[in-house]
Amino acid sequence: MMTTTMAEKSQTYFLFMILAAAIAVRHSLAFAPALDTNLSRSNIASNNKLVSSSSSSLCMATWSNGQAIREYQDFLATGSSELEKEEDGPSVIVQSANPDNILPLTDAIISLGKGDDIILNPSDPLPATLGDRSSYPIYIAVPPYELKEVLQNLNEEWKSRAEDFVFFSGGKVCGVVEPILREFGMCRDSMTQVVVGFSLPLPGTGLGGTTKKPEDLSCMIGQDSQGEEKWAGESQTCGKWNMAVATRLHDNGIRCKTGFYREWRRAMWERAVYDCVFNVVGSVREEKTDHADVAMFYELEASDMSWELANGLRGGLAVTLIYGFEERLFSMAEMRGKDEICELSDIMFNHSLNIFPGKCRMLKEYLNYAKDKCGHLQGSNVPKVPTELDSLPSKVKEGNLRADGVI
Repeated sequence: MMTTTMAEKSQTYFLFMILAAAIAVRHSLAFAPALDTNLSRSNIASNNKLVSSSSSSLCMATWSNGQAIREYQDFLATGSSELEKEEDGPSVIVQSANPDNILPLTDAIISLGKGDDIILNPSDPLPATLGDRSSYPIYIAVPPYELKEVLQNLNEEWKSRAEDFVFFSGGKVCGVVEPILREFGMCRDSMTQVVVGFSLPLPGTGLGGTTKKPEDLSCMIGQDSQGEEKWAGESQTCGKWNMAVATRLHDNGIRCKTGFYREWRRAMWERAVYDCVFNVVGSVREEKTDHADVAMFYELEASDMSWELANGLRGGLAVTLIYGFEERLFSMAEMRGKDEICELSDIMFNHSLNIFPGKCRMLKEYLNYAKDKCGHLQGSNVPKVPTELDSLPSKVKEGNLRADGVI
């Protein structure tokens, strides 16, 4: 077994101090009042030059990065700067006890495995061992609108295995479950979570009536200044079983990034912004609209709403989306959004739309318009706004043109 000498620990301590200082500088910059960098596409298009924000008040936020301190403390105690990596193997997949609420996520996880997974309902007993392991991933594939009730009613056996739970976020099926997990103290570094960046085929969509295997939805969108590939829409995972999840996806040709919870959370909220904005902006049209249409014809509206939600996340949840998020969102829509019809769901309203902090004035105006003028969300309690839209402020022109007139 390798041992860590005092000299090595001293050197590592020095490196960690440099890292902590860099993180502190990064976050202080991230939370400073946004001026030039806070411009959306519509700001740039309308002014044709960089302008500073005209906000009447400056709101500064101070944030202490306790995560870096905890990671260093863990290193001193264990000599390891990361969580233990658990390998993939036979797993438990938990689906809804209601046959009408069984998600395609269940079939997706099974098809990505090696045929040795088992399916349980939340009321079933857990096996003492699975394969040759007493510890194994427990994939929670219940819909978000059932998740709170499931977690509330877990028996002691299931509660004792909470560290093995794997939760999913992202897309029309999984939505955002962070508010629910936070109620049960499950938003932490060791908890395994996944941003879904792969397709969830419906039963019977494959050859001979079978179910197609999930496909990777990530897309390469160019190279950065260092020549490294830039990707959008990747699956991402964190927590105890992050390596097991990543291996299962990689073995099936699906890209998956692994990392710590704080970085995963930023990716999760970026996906939440995409799911919300492109469905809301597209659903209020007279004709069926897909995500690619939104990126092409309603770019300015989608950009403005994206920045509104991003600013709310920064001020309300201390989540700053990773630099270049707007490019990734539009690239996803353009490259993977064809035939992805824009939809607004009553049952997912509180898990994909009514989840963002801040005033969200533009979002609420569009949601009220969708309900009052388009007949959507009739079963949802859409927050009212002081003034409602009588018509959409769309700058789109007739014909196959972008909002700015570019063909």
